[in-house]
Amino acid sequence: MAHLVLSVVGDDRTGLVSALADTVAAHGGNWERSELAELAGAFAGIVLVTVPDGRADELTDALQELDGLLRVTTHSGAPAASPAGRSLTFTVLGNDRPGIVRDVTSAVSAHALSIDGFTSRTLDAPMAGGTLFEATVSVRVPGDQDAAPIVTALERLADEIQVDLSLG
Repeated sequence: MAHLVLSVVGDDRTGLVSALADTVAAHGGNWERSELAELAGAFAGIVLVTVPDGRADELTDALQELDGLLRVTTHSGAPAASPAGRSLTFTVLGNDRPGIVRDVTSAVSAHALSIDGFTSRTLDAPMAGGTLFEATVSVRVPGDQDAAPIVTALERLADEIQVDLSLG
């Protein structure tokens, strides 16, 4: 089986996911995993599908026919291996300002860790007014590496940028 990673973007409207799923299924593909969202009137996402080896090109061509509804970019993937190490998940919550994502991801990168998941949003502050930034980040810590240095770095960063940090 071939593994294809599809990145999809289009103007948000009814039927986008259905059209994509129909095309995948019509070419013998199996929808394995996805992250899809509406963002500021646009629909965007990433989907992992498997398809019989002999039908990958056929599916890729058919996905291009969705242009006008969805722009689909196809990337060849590899079978997912079990990730080594352990997952460390943390949440960042504080007043929104430019640079928070850069600061958090720089701290992770400085410890040579891989980000497995990053979800963020802004929301209205309930009583204080203004806008809050919230992110949930999952990183992979190799089995032979101590998590304490990254935890310390994240706690230091939380103090510097004045956000709350929760480790889970």
